[in-house]
Amino acid sequence: MVDHRTIGKPAAAVAADFAELKYQSGLGNHFSSEAIQGALPVGQNSPLVCPYGLYAEQISGTSFTSPRHINQRSWLYRIKPSVTHEPFKPRLPVHGKLVAEFTHSNSSTTPTQLRWRPVEIPDKPTDFIDGLYTVCGAGSSFLRHGYAIHMYTANKSMDDCAFCNADGDFLVVPQKGRLWITTECGKLEVSPGEIAVLPQGFRFSVSLPDGPSRGYVAEIFGAHFQLPELGPIGANGLAASRDFLVPTAWFEKEARPGYIIVQKYGGDLFTAVQDFSPFNVVAWHGNYAPYKYDLNKFCPYNTVLFDHSDPSINTVLTAPTDKTGVALLDFVIFPPRWLVAEHTFRPPYYHRNCMSEFMGLIHGGYEAKADGFLPGGASLHSCMTPHGPDTKTFESTVAQSNGTGPHRITDTMAFMFESALIPRICPWALESPFMDHDYYQCWIGLESHFNPVERNIESMGIYDGPEENDIEKQHQS
Repeated sequence: MVDHRTIGKPAAAVAADFAELKYQSGLGNHFSSEAIQGALPVGQNSPLVCPYGLYAEQISGTSFTSPRHINQRSWLYRIKPSVTHEPFKPRLPVHGKLVAEFTHSNSSTTPTQLRWRPVEIPDKPTDFIDGLYTVCGAGSSFLRHGYAIHMYTANKSMDDCAFCNADGDFLVVPQKGRLWITTECGKLEVSPGEIAVLPQGFRFSVSLPDGPSRGYVAEIFGAHFQLPELGPIGANGLAASRDFLVPTAWFEKEARPGYIIVQKYGGDLFTAVQDFSPFNVVAWHGNYAPYKYDLNKFCPYNTVLFDHSDPSINTVLTAPTDKTGVALLDFVIFPPRWLVAEHTFRPPYYHRNCMSEFMGLIHGGYEAKADGFLPGGASLHSCMTPHGPDTKTFESTVAQSNGTGPHRITDTMAFMFESALIPRICPWALESPFMDHDYYQCWIGLESHFNPVERNIESMGIYDGPEENDIEKQHQS
């Protein structure tokens, strides 16, 4: 638990506080945390007088009458309630690059495969809010159904202000530079290779201990992330609920005249001024809270005989729809792992998908793209647009297929945001100077190797595995 008396310490001491953070573990648990012993009321949520003269305030992530197993809410016990602020006013200057309702007037569609090089860190001072911009998305925050995919570049910590997203949940994927995220429930340190989920309505502030920072953000409207069903995998594997970490209570008690709350509402930004920090929560309990997860703790599953498994086995978190097996948004990763399939083209297969796939790369290389897909970059393959390994990957894989043994993929962490909703793309993303207009060239070199006479294409170095009936006999035996 972080001691509230650290307020006012020099930067070095604050850094030490972040380094010594303690967390509560579990996803979907009912948590309780207090920065001062006895600050949580006993036996009820809203007593006539709360301990230490605190105010009781509930934050609801679902409707009051949602079924118990999906109902999310937390009670916060704070020095002053969050309602104590001046009226909201439109934030000036207008941000202009955040979208929460995707229409013909603010976005467009294309089936073309798209790829972006890493965006450069801006020269002028830019914090997380100003450095955040929407790339694509679908649906509407007003209708409580849809998603948006953003990216951010920043070089400045948020000073004397906090951000609140009234539109949806943020899933933040840092690619460059750690994020120190202060929330109403406590503090999170999130490094590249980790993710943070900041649920709708929570106020938070982002500091940049390493200076320049870059990353990706997925936002979902009207839903929350959860662990995927494991099906025939069984009770264990993929992301374990125990590895998700929730902050412990931490608070600021000093007056903060002129403190600004920036609220994203319908994609627009509004500001309200108050005279205290929003991080004045001395204690809290509930199951609605920010959390983080280390992607290196993911336990991947894969084929152990033949063929390339579907990427759904790499799902970390999902936001389901009412249609069974169809996701509003899946968060899928491609971590280091062994490939052992026999007589199999091991990279991702060529594919057309009814889902749309936005990919990013945190570090290293991606197994399906030998060149051009860089850490901090991104690609988008929309509904039914063909995609797959580039020419270099295909040729090098096939050339080595004869007798290739087990192979371990190392030094990589790629991810995918996948959705059943077809994305509309923002104009600044299509007009970006970082757009790779030659992306299509990576497949142009793929040649026809069809030979109606020769079944074994020796010139390609393809291993001629057993006949289909031989495989069937092996399976029967």
